Amino acid sequence: MPDDIGPNAIGEAERTDATAHAALRELIALVDLPASMAAHARIVGGEPVIPTRYRVGTAGAAALAATGLAAAELWRLRTGRQQTVEVPMRPATISLRSGRYMRINDKPPGREWDPLSGFYPTRDGRWVMLHTNFANLRDAAARVVGTPVDRDAVTKAVAGWDAEALETALHENGACGAFARTHAEWAAHPHAIAIRDLPVVEIIRIGDAPPQPLPEGPRPLSGVRALDLTRVIAGPTCARTLAEHGADVLKISRADLPHSGELDLETGIGKLSAHLDLRDPAQAETLRGLIRTADVFSQSYRPGALAARGFSPEAVAALRPGIVCVTLSAWSHAGPWRNRRGYDTIVQTSTGMAHASGVEGKPQHLPVSAIDYVSGNLMAFGAMVALTRRATIGGSWLVRVSLATTGRWIVDRGVFAAVQVDGLAADLPDDEIAPLCTEVDAPDGRIRYLSPIVRMSETPPHWDRPPVPLGYHQAVWPG
Repeated sequence: MPDDIGPNAIGEAERTDATAHAALRELIALVDLPASMAAHARIVGGEPVIPTRYRVGTAGAAALAATGLAAAELWRLRTGRQQTVEVPMRPATISLRSGRYMRINDKPPGREWDPLSGFYPTRDGRWVMLHTNFANLRDAAARVVGTPVDRDAVTKAVAGWDAEALETALHENGACGAFARTHAEWAAHPHAIAIRDLPVVEIIRIGDAPPQPLPEGPRPLSGVRALDLTRVIAGPTCARTLAEHGADVLKISRADLPHSGELDLETGIGKLSAHLDLRDPAQAETLRGLIRTADVFSQSYRPGALAARGFSPEAVAALRPGIVCVTLSAWSHAGPWRNRRGYDTIVQTSTGMAHASGVEGKPQHLPVSAIDYVSGNLMAFGAMVALTRRATIGGSWLVRVSLATTGRWIVDRGVFAAVQVDGLAADLPDDEIAPLCTEVDAPDGRIRYLSPIVRMSETPPHWDRPPVPLGYHQAVWPG
């Protein structure tokens, strides 16, 4: 590792980060783009930025730069003009927890974590993380351990379980939790072995269709319609990224499903939002109608969930030849855990990241949701690359990303020595964050949010629509 990497390096603002550029070149090669594209992107500044030994800024900046290059390539197809892309490392790093910086009428969003969520010691001297941020998961976890929804009662009950046995019981009974393994334990796990060689983003042709030129418009994704059937952070980040380059994004959710509260505003910037219940045949037909004139169909439900309703990628491509389907799963489409629930924190815990970040023997999560945000940007990168393929060679396309493969990709970037992160401030100073933010008037009041991080020389990314509550609009495309 170069000696000059650190918070006080000379020329920090101007220096191009070689490690991040190597990660960007890896992503470009992975989707068969010309290696020369990397010359049009610049990642400036270095790591570490915040106190974690993982190179989260490297991964985040590379994924953001990849989205910028993919958007720039769509612009080149429209106009014949090449533009440049720049990603500053420090803002890219904090964008991996962008919800922290949102303000609603000058107030931060509501509680991020349910009181029952967190790490619990087990009988065998290990730790299990319970994820209870949705009421159904909270209630299921309490049923598994046989207690009321009470932290003290759950702590006492979990102490009577062995860690791996509890993890299995949680997933077999509709709850969500993870045994805090070491990196070595995860590497030897059957699921880790099953997905070890899967790429971090896959783009697969799933149908035939003639080439479809991009519609006219002033931005890379002008006229492109994207359906967003995703939840929590990673999936919504994908569609939000498409919106920042000009796509018309329509988020579809169901009124009675658990949601992320005010944090859904932050991932909903730039989108329309409507409710549909796919259990109702008429509303399912409404979605089919939307698909027939859509360009992107993005979903993050567990594998097979939408297929059971008739909306598998192949069925969607049959409805709309030439569509780009984007899927996010927790554990990928392969391996024994492919149907398990999972979230960023669960993947961190299962795969060794939380153990390696622990303090005094207790696991600890990263200070940013790197797996979520990097996954979302990789989804958007894959979607835009697939749209380029559709415009040039035709076809219907499937883009696959999983939290588990993203987590592995982040770990593969390497780690810093402890001395390089000790003493780093937990956050950027307020006077550095404020210029990175935008304020808009929205239905829920005055909203401040972190602006797009990617800088482009000809089509600066921005959002045209303010964030709205879930279900605010009708399920129709804008005129």
